[in-house]
Amino acid sequence: MRKSRKKRTGVDRSLYRLRNLVERCFNKLKNARRVATRYDKTAESFLGFIDITSIRPWIRHLST
Repeated sequence: MRKSRKKRTGVDRSLYRLRNLVERCFNKLKNARRVATRYDKTAESFLGFIDITSIRPWIRHLST
């Protein structure tokens, strides 16, 4: 919420936390240059590379 807003609305904090988690996940996927620029020609190879790049942080998380 902004201070200058005339009508105040509540924020669902649990929903905001989940949204933040998803946004951070997408940012980590975009760090892989191939995903950000989409070099792959077919949808299957693009989705396969997204699978591979999403597995890497998951394995790192499990190892800590």
